[in-house]
Parts: sequence; structure tokens; C-alpha cells
Amino acid sequence: MFDKYIPNHTCSVTERSARSRQATHEILGLLYKDFVGGVGPTILPMHVADALNKRFQIKLDYWKAYRTLRYARDLVRGTHESGYELLPAYLYMIKRENPGSHTRLEVDENQRFKYLFLAFSASINGFPYMRKVVVVDGTFLQGKYKGTLLTATAQDGNFQIFPIAYAVVDTENDESWVWFFEQLSTVIPDDKALAIISDRHKSIGKAIRTVYPKCSRGICTYHLYKNILVHFRGREAFCLVKKAANAFRLVDFQTTFNQIQALNPALRTYLERADVRLWTRVHFPGDRYNLLTSNIAESMNRVLSQSRKLPIVQLLEVVRSMMTRWFNSRRTDALKLQTTLTRGVEKLLESRVEYSKLLNVQEIDANQVQVIGGGSLHVVNLRDRKCSCRRFDLERLPCTHAIAAAESRKMSPISLCHPYYHRSYLYNSYSTAIMPRDFSLPIPEHVATKVCLPPIPRQQPGRPKKSRIKSILEIAMQKKRLRKQHACGNCNEVGHNRKTCKIE
Repeated sequence: MFDKYIPNHTCSVTERSARSRQATHEILGLLYKDFVGGVGPTILPMHVADALNKRFQIKLDYWKAYRTLRYARDLVRGTHESGYELLPAYLYMIKRENPGSHTRLEVDENQRFKYLFLAFSASINGFPYMRKVVVVDGTFLQGKYKGTLLTATAQDGNFQIFPIAYAVVDTENDESWVWFFEQLSTVIPDDKALAIISDRHKSIGKAIRTVYPKCSRGICTYHLYKNILVHFRGREAFCLVKKAANAFRLVDFQTTFNQIQALNPALRTYLERADVRLWTRVHFPGDRYNLLTSNIAESMNRVLSQSRKLPIVQLLEVVRSMMTRWFNSRRTDALKLQTTLTRGVEKLLESRVEYSKLLNVQEIDANQVQVIGGGSLHVVNLRDRKCSCRRFDLERLPCTHAIAAAESRKMSPISLCHPYYHRSYLYNSYSTAIMPRDFSLPIPEHVATKVCLPPIPRQQPGRPKKSRIKSILEIAMQKKRLRKQHACGNCNEVGHNRKTCKIE
């Protein structure tokens, strides 16, 4: 006998909801992905709860919405585990579409991920047109398996960031940095003309001495300034250290260093222990041009800050997409340039030309002239492209004295600039395109069957940190007031004074 169906429920709502199973976050995540979408970094669990409530009248608490969003992101981006599984095939497809690229994937004896290195052929082909200064840095990853992203960057003739290579390692230690520089040496060989700039990490210094014994190593002056602010108080001392680091002439450096000695002998001892060959412009044994800090590497880390929590294949694809966009836009921009020099150099020389008009020039011989102005006298050798101020020598760009000397000889200042700053070099730097993966072509069996398991995660105690602790210098710079711009007394315009005003 069947029981009679009773359409009207007599049991309470509490009993009915208690015995009814609630929808899991997997089902809700699938609904959200298919009918709502939006899993970007700006989407929060509260947004997911509101969207599902408006669309399906489903009410979610915070943690259910959090798990739903996390599952929806895994459906769209793939899990962190699948990212490591796809690594061998991804690197193979990237190298197939970009011949000449250097990729390297290392796993341990248990087939778990250890190291990864990637340098696109476009960067390898473009680096010969760069000034031979490489800036390296590392930043932490925020995904499930953590790790550290190492980068090597340069600066093109238009003062733009030029990415060279990327690596993912477990942490910054002696072994990982030696491995990174060994891979980088296959792309950029050791050379006396090469300079490598980094922070004061001891492992970096050891690795450079091991893999790049011929090159010159410099440390980031910005990190040095931060240490000085922490250990030595006083704005006057900070300004003197900055002046000593930026000095072009030995006599100027020595004068400033003696002032530091008189002000704080302990600070001078600290700076000598830091090795003046690493942080000063005048004592640096190689050529570092205008690159005194590792800011271009820090800027690269900032660009990738939102992508450092993605699965590893997605992170590499973001890097590839970004570089494809950069190389294409800069290649197009270089073609449109109407000047011989790059846009950044043209703007720099424009300000120097205006000041050079105030200087007096006197001939010495066929190659040398003396330039007087601003209470100083400098000798310019146009044949050897040198000036006693040493700015011309170190930057490979004409200083104000060299421009004044060139104008007196009816020479173009453009002829005094190094080819690194020419439009042709800028175009050649980005002439090679960076291609995406081609899924239509098959993957060889030995690549498809290669195993790459995720590393063993090491979860730190406490709540995961989303951002690093800011230094004293960064906090001070945020609170710094903008300098007031003084207007000309004749025309009330900013950028010049009454002496240099063109309006009479």
C-alpha cells in the first residue's frame, strides 16, 4: 500500500531545512562561472554572494562565498597543481613558436618542481642593442606553493624597461642564485664590459663572483639609503651620502666624503665597509651609465604584483602577453620616430642645450676647447668624447659643456651620442616578435608524458601577508610635500627664471 500524498506540509520550516542538503561550493562555483562570471583580482566574496542572490535568490554566508569564488577561479584559470602538470608542454610550445628561446625546467628525484628559467628569443636578440647593464632582483610569489620570482632586466635607449629573463625558484639562497646566473650566462656571456646591479643580498654577490667573475657588480643605492636612514639619523648625513654616490668627479666625491667624516665618523666607516666600488659612480670599475638603483627591476615586480598569486603557467602566460604587447608597441613607436635619437634622449638634451647657450667657449687646439660658466672651467675633448666634468665620459651623452663646444665648432650634438641612444638601435631592440602558443600542433609523446609534480608547500604560521612591510624611506616619500615651482619674474611661467627668460 502506498501512503496518500498530502500536498500541505505540517512539519515546521526548521525541520524541513535541517534535513535538506545545501548546495556545495562546487555547484555554486559552476553556476557563478557559467551565468555570472568575473573572477578577477578585484572580485570579492561579497560580490559573489550579491550576484548569486540577485540571479538565483541563493543566500550565502561569507565563507561559503569565499569557497565558491576560489572554486570558480580554479575552473577558469586551472588549479595550482594543474599549472605544474602543464609546465613541460607549455615550455615546449613557447620554444617551438619562438625559436632561439632558452627554457629550462628542473625537478628533484621525486619529480617535484625545483627550478624554472625562461628567456624569450626576442630578448636575446635585442640585448646586443642595450647598454651592457643588467639589473637582477627577486620577489615572493603568493600562490599556494609560494616560491620566488627572479628577474633580469635592462634599460633601452629610450630609458624603458627591457625584460631579459625570468626564473621561479623555491627561495633566494646560494644554490638558487648560482643556478639562475648559470642559465643567464647562456643568454648573456661573461664579459668585462658587463655590469650587474642588485641589492646587497649575500647570495647574489657569491653567485656573481662564481658565474660572472669578469663583470663589474654594483649595489642599489636606494637600498643603501634605506639602511642609512635606519642606522644613522639625520637628514644632512643622508643628503651627503646621496651626493657622494652621484658624484662624477673624484675630487667632488672626496670633498663630500670628508664632510661625512667630520659629521659622523661611524657613517664613513659603514660606507667604506660597503665598498665604495659598489655604490659610487666615480669608483665603479665598469660602465653603469645612469643606472644607480635597481628601480627597473622593482618596477617589473610591481607590474606583476597582481599575477604573482596565479598558477605558474598562468603567471608565465601573463608575462608572455605583457612582453608581446610591449615589444609590438615599442617597435611601432620606433618606426614612427622622426628624429635620429630616441624620444627620451631628445627631451634630456633639449634641457641641456638651453643651458649650454649661457656658457662661454674658448679654443685650445684642434680637438680641445675650454668651457667657462657657472663659476667653473671644464675642458672638452671632442675627438675622444670626454669632458673634465666626466658626465660625458660616463653617460655616453654630451653634457652641457660638450654641447657648447660642439655648437662653437658647428657640430651637431647628435654626432656625440653613443649609438645605443639612436632610433635604429631602439627599433632593433624590439625587432623580433614574441609569439603565443599554437594549440593546433601536436605535442611529442616524450613531452606530454613528462612528469612535473608541485613542490611540497611550506605554510608559514599566521595569516598570509598580501604585501610587504614598507621601509622608513618609502613612508617618508609618501608623506613628502611636493616642491613649490617658482615662476619667472618676467612672464610668470614655471620652468625657468628671469635670467634665462626669452622675453625681454
